[in-house]
Amino acid sequence: MSFPPPPHGLLLAGGSSRRMGKDKSSIRYSGSTQPELAAELLRPRCTEIFLSLRKGQNNTTGLENLNVVHDRWESAGPLVGILSAMTEHPEASWLVIACDLPFLDKITLDNLLTQRDPTKMATAYRSSHDGKPEPLCAIYEAHARLVLEDFFTNDIRCPRKILIETEPLLLNPVSPRALDNVNTPEDYEEAVQALSRR
Repeated sequence: MSFPPPPHGLLLAGGSSRRMGKDKSSIRYSGSTQPELAAELLRPRCTEIFLSLRKGQNNTTGLENLNVVHDRWESAGPLVGILSAMTEHPEASWLVIACDLPFLDKITLDNLLTQRDPTKMATAYRSSHDGKPEPLCAIYEAHARLVLEDFFTNDIRCPRKILIETEPLLLNPVSPRALDNVNTPEDYEEAVQALSRR
C-alpha cells in the first residue's frame, strides 16, 4: 500500500478569543507563542505551513515568515479558515491544528499521519471527554472541500457536527491532554503550571 503525500499544515489563529480576553495566538508558553510551538511540530510533517487569520487580523503569532491565508468570508469560526485554505490550494490535503493546544505533542501528530485514511473525508481523534470527533487536530483530504462547501452553503458551520455527519476515520487519543484546549485565563494558568511540571 502506498502512502499519500504529506499534507499542508494549517494553523488556525483567527478566532476572536472572547473568553480569553486577548488574542490566544499571541499567548506565550516558555517564551514562545502557541502557534510557534505548533509550527515546530508541523515543519517536519508537512510540505508547507500556512497561518489562518480572519479578515483584517494582524499577525501577532511570532510567525511572520509563514504564508497567511485570510478568511474569504465574514462568518466567524474555524470552518471558514479551513475552507479558505482549501479554496486557495484545492489540490492539497490539510493537517489542521488550532492555536490553543499547548499539550499537543509529536506522538499525537505522528499517529494521526500514520493511521490516516485518504479514502475518508478526514482522519481525526475522538475526544477523551465525550467521544465525539476533535475537528481541530485532524487531517482533511482534498476531496473533502466540496462536502465542506455544501455544509457551509447550508449554514452548518460547526466542524464537529460536520465530522459527526460524514463518518471520518476516528482514532483513540494516544497522549493524555494532547487535545485539551485553553479558552480562559484560568485555563491558561493551569496549563502553564501543568507544563512546568513536565
